[in-house]
Amino acid sequence: MATTFNYKRVYVWELPVRFFHWVTAFSTTILIITGFIIADPPAINANVEATNSFWFGYIRAIHFITAYILIANLIFRVYWAFTGNQFANWRNFIPYTKKGIHNIIHVLKVDIFLMKDTEHKLYNISIGHNYLAAFSYFIMALFFLLQVMTGLSLIADTSSWWFPSMFKWVSTMFGGDIVTRYIHHILTWLFMAFVVIHVYLVLFHDYVEARGEASSMISGFKFVRAERLKESESEIIDKAEKITWKKKNKKTQKEK
Repeated sequence: MATTFNYKRVYVWELPVRFFHWVTAFSTTILIITGFIIADPPAINANVEATNSFWFGYIRAIHFITAYILIANLIFRVYWAFTGNQFANWRNFIPYTKKGIHNIIHVLKVDIFLMKDTEHKLYNISIGHNYLAAFSYFIMALFFLLQVMTGLSLIADTSSWWFPSMFKWVSTMFGGDIVTRYIHHILTWLFMAFVVIHVYLVLFHDYVEARGEASSMISGFKFVRAERLKESESEIIDKAEKITWKKKNKKTQKEK
C-alpha cells in the first residue's frame, strides 16, 4: 500500500518573488539570444541597401535595455530580501547553521548523485528553497554582478550615459576588451548550464515530492506535510522568543 501523508496548502512565494522570478527568466532568455547574435552576427542577404538597415542596432538596443531591466530587478530582489516573508529573507541564501550545511549535503547526495534517501527526516525537506538551491542562487547573483560589470565596461567607450562610464576600470583591470569579452561570454555559458540544471531539479522535486514545486512559482502555494509545518512554526516562535528575550535583557542592562 502507498504511504499517505497529511498535506496542507501553504502560501510560500509572495507576488514580488514570483514577479522577480519570471522577469529574470524572460530577461535571461532574451539576453542569451541577443548576446550570441552580437558575438557572432549572422550574414543577412537582402535586396535592401545596407545603409538603410538598422537590424543589428535594434538587437544591441534590446540587449542593453533588457540588461538594465534585469539590473533593476536584482536591486528590487535585494530590497525584498529584507522586507519579504520568511521564505524570501536573505538568511535563507547563506547556510551559516549546522542544519543548513546538513541540508546541502543531503540534497547533494539525493538530488545530484541520486543516492538512496536513508534518513527521511523532516528537516531535509524545505518549505521554501532548500539550502543548496538558495546558496546556488546567491553564487549566481555574484556571477551576475560580474556579468553586469564586464558588459557595461565593454560599452563604456561608446556610451554617452554616465552609468556605463563608471565601469571603464573593469576592462583595464582585466587587461583590455578582449579578455573582458571572453569573461562575459564564458559567464553566458555558465548561466545557460545553470538554467538547465535548475529546470531539471525543479521537475525532479515536483515528480518525487509531488508538492507543487513547478506550479508554486505561478500560484505561490506549495503543499507541505503538516508535521513539517508545525516544526517550522515552532522554529519561528523560538526565534521570536529569543529576539524578545535579547531585547528585554539589553533594556534591563541599560536600566541597571
